[in-house]
Amino acid sequence: MLHLVQNILLGVSLAAPIGPCNLAIIKRGLRYGFFPAILVGLGVVVADATYLLLIYFGLSHIINTPHVRTIIWFFGAVVLLYLGYRSVKEYFEEIRMEGSELKTGGNSFIIGFMVNISNPMSIVWWVGVFGSVISSSVHESSQTVALLNSSTILVGVMAWHSSVAALLHWGRRFVTVSMMRYVSLIFGFVLLGFSCYFCYNALISL
Repeated sequence: MLHLVQNILLGVSLAAPIGPCNLAIIKRGLRYGFFPAILVGLGVVVADATYLLLIYFGLSHIINTPHVRTIIWFFGAVVLLYLGYRSVKEYFEEIRMEGSELKTGGNSFIIGFMVNISNPMSIVWWVGVFGSVISSSVHESSQTVALLNSSTILVGVMAWHSSVAALLHWGRRFVTVSMMRYVSLIFGFVLLGFSCYFCYNALISL
């Protein structure tokens, strides 16, 4: 039980820092409400689970090679460049605080998945965590046990995203259209900053 709580807290520590994933959840939640925000979070968790499974099946040496990492850095830069551009563009357009939460569900999930699957830092984090869990186990089923132990971390990740989505659903009543335009502008520039950072890392890794 203590080990489960530790893994959940580890998942919260992974999800809590402000980055592209949290920005996408916050922006989606402020504009559309709870369900789109939590679907972004679900997309993030599915991307984490994808990396976890790839590492479990022994592909960490492939996705962690310099050439593949460079491709992922560039891919992440392009994804965040697009999202940043769209967010800045919203500042100059008419924004409506949508009342219908469900119609953006599919797009919300895809945004969460794409933002996280294109984040090389997710690879680094999961390779480190999964490797440390395996190294702490000595029996033959160590990899299976490591997979089960590591998967409980996703509970903490989803718990954090669900809490943020619920808080945003309550707080969006205080957000006006004018405020949302400035939120889009600020978040857009932050995402563009992350895009430049990813692009820089891609260039120096060539």
